[in-house]
Amino acid sequence: MSHTTTNTFGALSLAVADRVQRAVEEVAGHGSSGPAALLALDGFAGGGSIDSLRKILGITHSGAVRLVDRLAAAGLVERRIGADARRVSIHLTPEGRRTARRVRSAREAALEHVLAPLSEAEQSSLESLLSGMFSVLVETPDDALRVCRLCDGNACGDRTGRCPAAEAVGLSSHGRP
Repeated sequence: MSHTTTNTFGALSLAVADRVQRAVEEVAGHGSSGPAALLALDGFAGGGSIDSLRKILGITHSGAVRLVDRLAAAGLVERRIGADARRVSIHLTPEGRRTARRVRSAREAALEHVLAPLSEAEQSSLESLLSGMFSVLVETPDDALRVCRLCDGNACGDRTGRCPAAEAVGLSSHGRP
């Protein structure tokens, strides 16, 4: 692989990540972890513990507690007694679900803007290439959850057992962390 390809891919990756981050933070606020928390709770992490949310977001336990505190104060999440009554489970409120939908739409719009110059055939080729790249980025189930923290489970195939990140670690889907 040429140095030019490697360098260009790195720059493009950062530009895409920055565009998505700006788009979702504009809608949801609450720092860089807030939008990801809302989408994860709207998808595969709904009803999970603070610890499971912490793993998905790649933050400390105390950071996850502070984030949940901020989201709860904003009326976006609520704490409930967990399955064993020793843990707290985190759930989106109706406003949290609406905000998660807006975040998902903002993310999708930002990505569609980046992909717009590609023809349908080029987009199809890109989809094939991207699936193969997950094998070097995703080594554990926790990696797959972290990579997919902003994903739309309906779009990628997680709900049908076809998520490329989950497949990279031998899972049919993410299920609940």
